[in-house]
Amino acid sequence: MKDKKYIPQPADLSDVTLPDGLLELREQIAKNAHEMWAQNRMNEGWTYGSVRNDALKQHPDLVPYEDLTEGEREYDRATAMNSIKLLLKLGYIITKE
Repeated sequence: MKDKKYIPQPADLSDVTLPDGLLELREQIAKNAHEMWAQNRMNEGWTYGSVRNDALKQHPDLVPYEDLTEGEREYDRATAMNSIKLLLKLGYIITKE
């Protein structure tokens, strides 16, 4: 398996525009993604630490979403936006009741 080089091939979403009405959804998905990540880490024994330390299982991002740096929130937003765009590209319709 060492000889095989992994080349990621994400879906091309460059032709998908996210409607303004879905920006709120993007933020909610981004926050939930962080909450799920944090919960999984904590379930594995990780705690907050000012710097990441894998040996001690400490991570500086184990804080509420609102307390993340703007850069970290943007990472979660990009993941959320690409998930929404993929749903739209696959033909799903997103509506709010």
